Amino acid sequence: MPSPSELPEQLLPLSWLIGTWVGVGVGGYPTIEEFRFGQEVSFSTDGRPFLSYVSRSWLLDDAGERVRPTGTETGFWRPRPDNKVEVVLAHPTGYAEVWYGDVTVTGIADATIIGARVELSSDVVARTESAKDYTGGTRLYGLVNGELLWRYDMAAVGQPLTAHLSATLGKVTTS
Repeated sequence: MPSPSELPEQLLPLSWLIGTWVGVGVGGYPTIEEFRFGQEVSFSTDGRPFLSYVSRSWLLDDAGERVRPTGTETGFWRPRPDNKVEVVLAHPTGYAEVWYGDVTVTGIADATIIGARVELSSDVVARTESAKDYTGGTRLYGLVNGELLWRYDMAAVGQPLTAHLSATLGKVTTS
């Protein structure tokens, strides 16, 4: 991970996200059964003032073994003035989304962010003709005790905004 001095100033409030995070989550929705999933999320920078983002997940069986791939999304997190952020995501299931939100740093120790959150709301959801009905959502990402916790609520298939996914991810360290 680049040191804070190597990052564009605009990225500093989001610097805590940079790296690869892996863990397990739970999902459900009124139209489907509850399930467990594994996930890997990566945030990276090439030195320009945005983060590249990739998320991959897979269904887990009762023993915690991978059954099959589930969701994939890729995109960019673009910091804006006044601790705002824009997120652009694309999905192979036929969606493209624009999200807007706020970044809040809740703790700093030794010039390192140790507590933070990002709250996002969808602004635009574009979908292909073959994609399922999905109209929007909210997301919350938080850095809590060194872990990335996140939650995704969505409005889809005639349902109002409802809890859908949540996970706890740990940062992968490289030696």
